[in-house]
Amino acid sequence: MIPEHSLFAHLLLRRGTPSAPLVVALVFLSCALPLMAHAETVRLYAAGSLKEALDDVAKAYAAKTDNKVETTYGPSGVLKNEIANGAKADVFASANMEHPQALYDDDTGGPVVRFARNKLCALVKPGLAVTSANLLDRMLDPKVKLGISTPRADPSGDYAEQSFSQAEAVKPGAQATLMLKALKLTGTRESAVPPAGRVVYGWHVAEGRADIFITYCTNALAATKQYPAQQMVELPEALAVAADYGLTVINGAPAAAQQFAEFILSPEGQKILVAYGFATGE
Repeated sequence: MIPEHSLFAHLLLRRGTPSAPLVVALVFLSCALPLMAHAETVRLYAAGSLKEALDDVAKAYAAKTDNKVETTYGPSGVLKNEIANGAKADVFASANMEHPQALYDDDTGGPVVRFARNKLCALVKPGLAVTSANLLDRMLDPKVKLGISTPRADPSGDYAEQSFSQAEAVKPGAQATLMLKALKLTGTRESAVPPAGRVVYGWHVAEGRADIFITYCTNALAATKQYPAQQMVELPEALAVAADYGLTVINGAPAAAQQFAEFILSPEGQKILVAYGFATGE
């Protein structure tokens, strides 16, 4: 039985009748509620797009519990492979549902819960006239350099390719053109690394490697704060792609890891994520 004080009991009531996997996930995570008897360290592996938000979530959690959170950020697909190969992670927060689900399927991680949502935007160089209405034409323009993250390694690249697939219904032949011209500029351990503190997407645009970079709206927003002359453009409805973020607690992790996972899903944790441009996981 889920404890009456559990956040997940409230989630069940709010969401109506949940699916069986979600019930299992909520029950699994709800056992993290009691405060730890002594301070523990939680090793968090998380998508790079979550860095600023989860750094703040981790600080808030540590202040409440005295437990520490050690963070490793990177492309979700790369992190998933590292965990599957024995990397010492306790919680995995991915930019998609598939990578944590793969860890659950091979009995490396626990049930997967969606904890945040995002969507794609275009980050555009200064001086290039781009609107949602003409974005596809600009992306198809042979003179325009189009950047994305590396598919399979980084879900952002997978979502970009999904958007390219949807473009086919708008302009026949668009998918093949976009797949061929898209420059895979980030998302692997071998990708170029920006100077410390710089948002990689804005850095690539500022350095001229991309005129348009398709990335998460949260990333584009962060880039425009560092590079105010760049612009963020929402994808038109026909190209729009939603991104669901999933987390799993790795099997054998300390109890504090389950507690931290629940904190991410708590109203306080969700409020922090929303402040960074994410939508809640509900």
